[in-house]
Amino acid sequence: MRGVSTNVTSPFLGYRFGTRLRAQDPPSPPPDLPSVKNPLENYFDAHEQGPGIWKYRHYFDLYHRHLSKFIGREVHVVEIGIFSGGSLRMWRDYFGDQARIYGVDIEPATRAAEDDRIEVHIGDQADPRFWESFRETVPVVDVVIEDGGHETAQQIATLEGLLPHMRGGGVYVCEDIFRAFKGFHSYVDALTRHLHSLTNEQFLRHVESVHHYPYVSVIEKPERPPPPIHAAKQGTEWQGFLGNIEDL
Repeated sequence: MRGVSTNVTSPFLGYRFGTRLRAQDPPSPPPDLPSVKNPLENYFDAHEQGPGIWKYRHYFDLYHRHLSKFIGREVHVVEIGIFSGGSLRMWRDYFGDQARIYGVDIEPATRAAEDDRIEVHIGDQADPRFWESFRETVPVVDVVIEDGGHETAQQIATLEGLLPHMRGGGVYVCEDIFRAFKGFHSYVDALTRHLHSLTNEQFLRHVESVHHYPYVSVIEKPERPPPPIHAAKQGTEWQGFLGNIEDL
């Protein structure tokens, strides 16, 4: 890689470093912290009959970490990919009586999952026209769980169709992003570069933070418009080797 800019090679360097990391014995957990299942995992384990739920078990902790703030509140939840409909009922139970759940699927038979607080919309998630129509019908969105077709084009169209439409404080979860070199990883990576831009005020109105987990990316929106980013200085003594501190 000699003679090649680090800016060009950094993706390769980062991936190579990841392949070189080796597992070490993790530190023992403190003895006074018992293992407690969260409500979603409790629901899943107790769900032995009825419409099926198919989730990676490690998803439940990250769901609860990012979504528990909505429990008991008025919340509008969109899940793309209904399958047997069991997870729509799980979300209805988890968020409580004020939750409104919207399922999206391309298969008309999934309308069977509807009830008084679950509404099903049939359409192609890769089609921007579908999301335009959806936004007219569902004017408020707080949570998105994207568990649809898992193809990069579908994931990009869904994110672009829903993220700008979500309320402040909203949480966008994209599941099942398999394979290290899947195109959606590159899309999200390029999207999040705006977090580090020096001219990112408009972007920060839509994206406060991005979190990556095995097979999952989570985008959180700010609760309210963020204040201007400002590097504040306190104190009167500064090391001279930094040059003119007023120029930093």
